[in-house]
Amino acid sequence: MSTPRTPASTPRTADADWWRDAVVYQVYPRSFADADGDGLGDVAGITSRVPYLASLGVDALWLSPFFPSPLADGGYDVADYRAVDPRLGTLDDFDAFLRAAHEHDLRVIVDVVPNHTSDQHEWFRAALAAGPGSPERARYVFRDGAGVSGELPPSDWVSNFGGSAWTRVPDGQWYLHLFAPEQPDLDWSNPEVRADFEETLRFWSDRGVDGFRVDVAHGLAKDLSTPYRPSDEKALPLDGSDPLYDRDEVHEIFQGWRRVLDEYDPPRAAVAEAWAPAPRRVLYARPTELGQAFNFDLLEAPFDADVFRTIVSRNTAMAEESGASSTWVLSNHDVVRHATRYGLPDGTDTDAWLMTDGTTPALDRARGLRRARAATMLLLALPGSTYLYQGEELGLHEAPAIPHDRLQDPKWTRTGHTVKGRDGCRVPIPWTLSGPSFGFGPVAPHLPQPADFGAVSVGAEDGDPSSTLNLYRSALAARARLQEGEQLDWLEVGADVVAFARHDGWRSVTNFGTEPVALPSGSVVLASGPLGDGVLPGETTVWLA
Repeated sequence: MSTPRTPASTPRTADADWWRDAVVYQVYPRSFADADGDGLGDVAGITSRVPYLASLGVDALWLSPFFPSPLADGGYDVADYRAVDPRLGTLDDFDAFLRAAHEHDLRVIVDVVPNHTSDQHEWFRAALAAGPGSPERARYVFRDGAGVSGELPPSDWVSNFGGSAWTRVPDGQWYLHLFAPEQPDLDWSNPEVRADFEETLRFWSDRGVDGFRVDVAHGLAKDLSTPYRPSDEKALPLDGSDPLYDRDEVHEIFQGWRRVLDEYDPPRAAVAEAWAPAPRRVLYARPTELGQAFNFDLLEAPFDADVFRTIVSRNTAMAEESGASSTWVLSNHDVVRHATRYGLPDGTDTDAWLMTDGTTPALDRARGLRRARAATMLLLALPGSTYLYQGEELGLHEAPAIPHDRLQDPKWTRTGHTVKGRDGCRVPIPWTLSGPSFGFGPVAPHLPQPADFGAVSVGAEDGDPSSTLNLYRSALAARARLQEGEQLDWLEVGADVVAFARHDGWRSVTNFGTEPVALPSGSVVLASGPLGDGVLPGETTVWLA
């Protein structure tokens, strides 16, 4: 048996199962803090805010990609998996950040993007130069086209960003890209691809990284046999037979990853971004594979008691079945912020709403924030891990009115300017009440911020006991005291109420309705909003002990 590897940097407290009930804070590096004054967030900026993140009370930080990238897709087009983008810093800067995080007992998770590289990756440039049939092209999915002279795409597969999933190169062949043309898909049946990514896992683990978030984990294995069959990611079968997504062969890849992650003491954690049917999502979370998989059910759910109860019941049962723990998410870098979703009428098409610059239908900002605070407290009381997205602790809403000429998301161009995309949740967050970027940095940021951002900045909310920032701080501190084990017992309180008990009598009660209900007995630990005399107001959560 080999001796576990010793990383360069480790947290002060070691716990192999830290991830099972961790609160993880997602940092989108380019929009978090700008230390060098170029309008783009950077690694040194994140380091400068580590004390803030530690005081917030989270357990771990997840960094979206900070690797060299042409930014065709916000950093998810990676040109070098074992370096830091020079615009964001250096490996020395990353090591300094990692040490600072570990000194504050914060674990660090980094993004891995294995489905595709950037078209500027040295492998893809070599593939273009080498030509058809070469070993260099075998690392990617190159195919001859259809039609009389190969002038048509090999199949009718569609990119997630719109348009064909195939792009033709000058010598006539086509390459597959499930996302932007600048993101060519790797061929994971190639042993060289598998070996190289395992070395990438070791590279970051050796530096002291505590875990990995795996982008598009369900997309690596593909059936490229002809004739090509149709694919529909929104209606995946339960037998793993779609040609592009959630195929059974993908689990052999992640079993190999688990062997690498277990070379370390403690073993490295991992969580899959796997948009797969719920019964199959648990496969990625098995102890022999990544250990956890994101549950995105609440990202698409209305603020409704029955829907929340069903989602929580289903996912806690699946977690028990897989041996993993549940993961709970309300916002991330790919969706409209939940404070905004909850303030729009049920059923609102958020893509269409963004195209009106957020004017139609009207957003009820106060109601959205009230519901967001209630939903967050409910999540933090659940067993398992909770993933928070930067700025939600400030109650930030989506920024829907970004001028068209400032949009960066490839969805905007790939859909013929019919879908704005995800820039509205990626706007740099505000730290101060005023300034050219509200404290993000000394100059205007790479994405424009709303004019009223100062009122919801860290500086504005820090000293306000009723602010969303201080609600998060209080909830995370209480959770750290109260959270123990993974048992959950449902309580019957009312039709519009979701209530459950944890250990030692800790109860979470959420009134999803608009009318107040009787406040259950017990001492109040914390509430998401003001409580009435003996009643729990609508759209409010209370913790009782």
